[in-house]
Amino acid sequence: MIELYYWATPNGHKITIFLEEAGLPYTIIPVNIAAGEQFKPEFLKISPNNRMPAIVDHEPADGGAPISLFESGAILLYLAEKTGKLIPQDLRQRTQVLEWLFWQMAGLGPMAGQNHHFSTYAPEKIEYAIKRYVNETGRLYAVLNKQLADREFVAGDYSIADIAAYPWIVPHEIQSQNLEDFPHLKRWFETIKARPATIRAYEKAEAFKTEALDPDKLRDLLFNQSAKTIQP
Repeated sequence: MIELYYWATPNGHKITIFLEEAGLPYTIIPVNIAAGEQFKPEFLKISPNNRMPAIVDHEPADGGAPISLFESGAILLYLAEKTGKLIPQDLRQRTQVLEWLFWQMAGLGPMAGQNHHFSTYAPEKIEYAIKRYVNETGRLYAVLNKQLADREFVAGDYSIADIAAYPWIVPHEIQSQNLEDFPHLKRWFETIKARPATIRAYEKAEAFKTEALDPDKLRDLLFNQSAKTIQP
């Protein structure tokens, strides 16, 4: 059994999509980030970076003690290796999947996240910052669109590379991106959106959506952390 510490964010969606695709039994333990639950000591033991998702695998492949993981990319890779699903065994194909998994973790996610921040949460609308991250998000969309020009999925067969990227494309309107400008990306997006596992994952997310909160309160909770937040 997998315990999934989860909230309905792009990174949270990655793990529910994988678990639904793989058919692994799991239990969702909600971590309401709008209520500050990511700072609870019991969660920090599993996710010291006070971010979700995180998992605890009570049945690891070696039969030993439970294993906990944080960071969505690490979780996807761990679960793919545990199940032998959604990751190729061929060396070259596997390498390509890992390239695009890390591309999402290092590029698409952080840049789209900054896009969200400066467009939606920043107390001042800083034109340079908004333009910078909207343009960079668009560049990354174009990179993915080009990759998909001659293939159905990002790295051959459907894999954790696709699962990692898809939830960060879902909020494309918030990111000021028009999928009509990226036809190969749009085709890929619609294909994944229609997969039964994706539908099930997003249906489960409906129970964990954050209610609309005062932007100042939410900004202070999510974005005004510093070294003092971590230091004892």
